[in-house]
Amino acid sequence: MKRTYVYRSFERFWHWTQAALILFLAVTGFEIHGSFRFFGFDHAVHYHAVAAWSFLVLIVFAIFWHFTTGEWKQYVPTWEHLRAQADYYVFGIFRNAPHPTKKTVLSKLNPLQKLTYAGLKLLVIPGVVVSGLLYMFYRYPQRHEVLGLNVRSLQTIAVLHTAGAFLLVTFLVAHLYLMTTGHTVTSNLKAMITGYEALEPDPPPVRAESPSPSPAGGPVAALDAIAVAD
Repeated sequence: MKRTYVYRSFERFWHWTQAALILFLAVTGFEIHGSFRFFGFDHAVHYHAVAAWSFLVLIVFAIFWHFTTGEWKQYVPTWEHLRAQADYYVFGIFRNAPHPTKKTVLSKLNPLQKLTYAGLKLLVIPGVVVSGLLYMFYRYPQRHEVLGLNVRSLQTIAVLHTAGAFLLVTFLVAHLYLMTTGHTVTSNLKAMITGYEALEPDPPPVRAESPSPSPAGGPVAALDAIAVAD
């Protein structure tokens, strides 16, 4: 194994800040729904709004970073080895089977991770953000003579927002489990803290064998030598 710098500083900052914000949004969001009481309803609403705006700012910076560095290519889904990766997580990992794909700096995610992250970034997170903004700026028609968003009910918006929240929490739980499936239980955690991870080195390039040198004088001289010997 070779110690390799895999995760850059902003990448680690974005990862941990996003995880903390999603967890905090989940806690305050479920309190707003009445699942439990901790901050109090009014405080939970205020904290949820502040965390939501912070999350939006982080998303803007993350999008800028991904496109300026080319890291967005890490999330392009592929069907190659997808089934093998799923089989590894379901069966192979419990049998100490070899990993079906190789992790490199240019390919940090396996096929299943790419598909999952693409779904989160293109469907789940935008859905939660848009439904959350509708929640924030929703106004009943003609309320205080402000038309606002003239939707008949918040029910559909609420269902979409809550469903997205459950998907994010489910992803977070699965992510915590898969974090322990590295070379050691804490290797993936340490990599996302320090940026360095032990990766399999690339195999040395295979050198093409040079043809055996002909006898002195070239092929003609070699035939002459054979004729003389006869």
